[in-house]
Amino acid sequence: MTQVIQNKDIQHTCDLCGNSDFEIISEYDRHNKPLKTGLCQDCGLIMHVPMPTEDEISAYYANDYRRDYHGENKPSPRRIMRAWNNGQRILRQIKPAIPEKAKVFEVGAGIGCTVKSFEADGFDASGIEPNTDFNSYTRGVLHANVENINLYNLEKDHARDAVLLIHVIEHFVSPKRALTQIRGLLKDDGLLYIECPNIGAPFATFNRLFHFAHTYNFTHSTLISMAKATGFDVVQSFTDTANPDIQILFKKTAIPASIDFDKQEAKRSHDVIFRYNWLTYNTRANYLLRRIRKLSAYANEYIQANHFVKALEERFKL
Repeated sequence: MTQVIQNKDIQHTCDLCGNSDFEIISEYDRHNKPLKTGLCQDCGLIMHVPMPTEDEISAYYANDYRRDYHGENKPSPRRIMRAWNNGQRILRQIKPAIPEKAKVFEVGAGIGCTVKSFEADGFDASGIEPNTDFNSYTRGVLHANVENINLYNLEKDHARDAVLLIHVIEHFVSPKRALTQIRGLLKDDGLLYIECPNIGAPFATFNRLFHFAHTYNFTHSTLISMAKATGFDVVQSFTDTANPDIQILFKKTAIPASIDFDKQEAKRSHDVIFRYNWLTYNTRANYLLRRIRKLSAYANEYIQANHFVKALEERFKL
């Protein structure tokens, strides 16, 4: 197990609680490259220390993210099929809470499948995506309304009914700044749907948890606290704390809440991250069963993907 190093002198401020008392829980990323990950001792938020700059992150996502994180700069049929099915799932989950023909906006739209899913169902759907690798497919094949515009360049026009953040909040330099900006995009009764990995239910062995692209790691508690601190409250949680993913629908509130942070959250996060070693993680009964199902699903995806994507592209062919 990676050694835990106490460091009370890190000159970095927690994006959630504003304090600067961190425990360094890892010094390397999943590729064994130097990357310090800190656990805030006051609220339990997990983040890079020090945090990369906005310019560094913007350049990374614009040019390197897809190749580094996904190993491709053109979406494969399997990736497209999975993205489409995921978009359909999200549509089913939150559609009951959104007005008909509502303005739905996705920040970090990826291939554009979720935007297109909502558009095909009658919503006024659009989005933005910083990476340029998938643009030709997004706009030229799916004809999804996704643009290369920085979130912070958008006017706070309070015009949208719902904003989607699908595995995006963990990539920001400051989630607090991003959610504050998003709050300005939403109508007074607007909805915010967030999905992200759940560090409270480890989704990989310890040496595979941390990555330059994931500047933050959330538990249910720290994500909800971040949302409340920026003016959102929980409408519905679609996953429990044992699920490797967090899926929560929030609603814009009149004012951001004042948060009383629980210092025990840091201990809970620490304990769950170091709960397993390689052997105990990979030999969990539930894990083995899920892994078998996932591998079976992957095999079916490879078999079905080409046909599925051809039919999808034909459907949206102009």
